[in-house]
Amino acid sequence: MDLNIRCNIKRYCFSSHALLDLPVDGIINIPLAQTGEGIAECELLKWFVKEGDQVEEFQPVCEVQSDKATIEITSRYKGTVSQIMYLPGDIVKVGETLLKMVVEESQGSKLTGDAPDSMKSIGAEVCHSSIQSSDVRNSNTGGLLATPAVRNLAKQYGVDINHIVGTGKDGRVLKEDVLAHAVQKGLRKEPSFSGANSVEHFQGEEKHSHMLAADGWQYEDKIVPIRVPRSRFKEGPSIANNWNFRGFHRAMIKSMTLAAKIPHFHYVEEINCDALVKLKASFQEENRDPEVKHTFLPFMIKTLSMALSKYPLLNSCFSEELQEITVKGSHNIGIAMATPHGLVVPNIKRVQSLSILEKKITKELARLQQLALANNLCPEDISGGTITLSNIGAIGGKFGSPLLNLPEVSIIAIGRLQTVPRFVDNENVYPASIMTVNIGADHRVLDGATVARFCNEWKLYIEKPEQLMLHMK
Repeated sequence: MDLNIRCNIKRYCFSSHALLDLPVDGIINIPLAQTGEGIAECELLKWFVKEGDQVEEFQPVCEVQSDKATIEITSRYKGTVSQIMYLPGDIVKVGETLLKMVVEESQGSKLTGDAPDSMKSIGAEVCHSSIQSSDVRNSNTGGLLATPAVRNLAKQYGVDINHIVGTGKDGRVLKEDVLAHAVQKGLRKEPSFSGANSVEHFQGEEKHSHMLAADGWQYEDKIVPIRVPRSRFKEGPSIANNWNFRGFHRAMIKSMTLAAKIPHFHYVEEINCDALVKLKASFQEENRDPEVKHTFLPFMIKTLSMALSKYPLLNSCFSEELQEITVKGSHNIGIAMATPHGLVVPNIKRVQSLSILEKKITKELARLQQLALANNLCPEDISGGTITLSNIGAIGGKFGSPLLNLPEVSIIAIGRLQTVPRFVDNENVYPASIMTVNIGADHRVLDGATVARFCNEWKLYIEKPEQLMLHMK
C-alpha cells in the first residue's frame, strides 16, 4: 500500500512524508514522493541543504530528475537535517528516504496523532522488519543478496561480502560495490581519469585484451554500465560524464526502443525557401525587441499548424492496446532539442491560436530553449505533444530519418538550408534556397498518399507565404 502523501506547490516542487516513517526520538524520514504517473525512480541532481542545516517548512531541500522533468523536493517540516542518505548522481526509488530530520516534538506528535491505529501498527511492523533485516545483514547469516560471480570477486580481493553495502535492488551487492569497497580498503588502485590514454575509465568495467601477434599492439574492450552512480567517480571533470545515461538519456533509450518496433515509412521532399528568406529578413528589420531574434523555425511551426488543420490525421495518437486513433484538437508541436542533459522534446501548446507577428511562437520557443539548457523544464512543458519537429539542419546535415516520438504518429526532420542551382523555363540557372524535409510516419495509421498531400499543403504555405492570408481567421 502506498501511503505517501504528496503536496504540490508552486514551481512544481513536491513535498512528501510517509505515515509509516513515524518519528523516533524526534527524527523523521523524508522520502522521495511520487513525482508523476509511471515514475518509479529519479536521479538526485543536487542538494540545497547539508547535514546540520536548519530547514523551514516547504523549503526546497534537493532537486531530482525523472525521465520526464526536473523537480524540486521540499520539506514538510521545520527542523534540522540529521542525515543525508544519497549523493548527487545516485538513483533514488519512489518511497525511499532522501534524508532524516530532527523536528520538534509538537510536529512529531501531530504526525503520530493524525495517523490511524491501523497505519501505526503497519508502521511498527515495517520498522521492526527493517531493523531485523539490518541485523541479519550485520550478523553474517548469509541472507545477503549477491550473485555467485560477485561473491567470487569478493573472495578474490579477500573481503567479507557481508561488510559491503549493496546499491542494487533490495540491497543486492553488485560488482561495482565490491570494486569500490576494494578501493576503499587499498586492495585495488583507484581508476584515474586524467590521462587521455587511460583505459580504465570506469570502475566495474570488464576488460578483454586482444593481442596482435604480429606487432604487439594491445586493444581493450570497455563495457560501459548504464547505471553507475556518479558518486563512484572522483570529483571534478571526468570522461565518465559522457557515458552516464540518466534522466533524459534513459527516457530516450526507452522511447527509441519502443519506436523501433513501429512500422515506419519516410517521405522526403525539397522546399524552395526563397520567399521565406525574404520574409525573415523583413521581420528582423521591423523587430524592435532586442531580446527576440527571428529565425525560420517559428514560421515553420506556424505553417505546419496550418497544414495540420487540413490533414488532422497527422496530428493524432494511436493506442495499440485499445486499437483506436485519437485525433488531437490542439496542435501541440514538439521541438526536439539537444542539450547537455540529453535529448528532450518540449512542445508549444495550441499553435493554431498563436501568431508569429506578435512573437508568441518566437517567445515561447525561446523560453523552452532556455529552460531545456538549464534543465528546468516542468512536466507540462514536455507532456501532451501531438507532432514533433526535429531541426537537424541547425547542427548540420541535409536530411535525417527520424523515429517517432510515441504515441505520436508523425515526426518531421528539417535539413539545413542550402543555396543550390535551379533552372527556370528558359533554361537559365538561378540560385535557390532549398530545404529538405523528411516526414516519418506510423504506417499503421497513415498511408503514403495522405502524407504526400499533407506535405504539398505545408510546402505551399512555405513557398508562398501570402497563401496564409487566405486562411487566417
